[in-house]
Amino acid sequence: MRIYAQTPARRTRQLVADLLALAVIVGAAWFARLVHRTIMLLVGPGQAAQSAGNQLANGLNDAGNAASKVPLVGGTLKKPLLDAAQAGTSLAQAGQAEQHSVSRLAFMIAFVLVAVPVAAVLLVWLPPRIRWLRSSSQAQRLLAAPGGADLFALRALTGPLRDLAGLRDGDADLVGAWRRGDQAVIDDLARVGLRQVGLRPPRGGAVA
Repeated sequence: MRIYAQTPARRTRQLVADLLALAVIVGAAWFARLVHRTIMLLVGPGQAAQSAGNQLANGLNDAGNAASKVPLVGGTLKKPLLDAAQAGTSLAQAGQAEQHSVSRLAFMIAFVLVAVPVAAVLLVWLPPRIRWLRSSSQAQRLLAAPGGADLFALRALTGPLRDLAGLRDGDADLVGAWRRGDQAVIDDLARVGLRQVGLRPPRGGAVA
């Protein structure tokens, strides 16, 4: 199976289209990564809140445990310290939740920034490439089959008239020559038909 056409003009268009598609995909991935990293900078306050909350909770828990050892009033001193430690834990949890929300937002935005351009590129670029690959494979099989040159000659006759310009030094009776089985005319027309799908005749002279 051929990936690219043999004719220079069509091959150039295919290469340019492939490079543009690749550039869009790579560019979208790079931009999405940049946006993701930028948004993830917003987790800083959440990380600071989580760290401060954990430190506060640990410090107050330690203080409460130490206060509980004070004779007579230890239990009374311990309770408010542990309540305050719970507030520190809540602050740490809020910081962690903020980080999680920012991470989800960064992922969703990055995903959209990648998915939308890639989907658009695939919808525009991929179907024509697949159609050409199929038609190219079919053309090569038909050309190798008996009477393949006649089929491509017929394709040329039914195709755009501009493709026949200058063929056979101005001989206007191409259809008649094809009907008569003029092999030289059939070969010339088959070359035109092959060129229309971006292929060249096989090496060795005659098309058929």
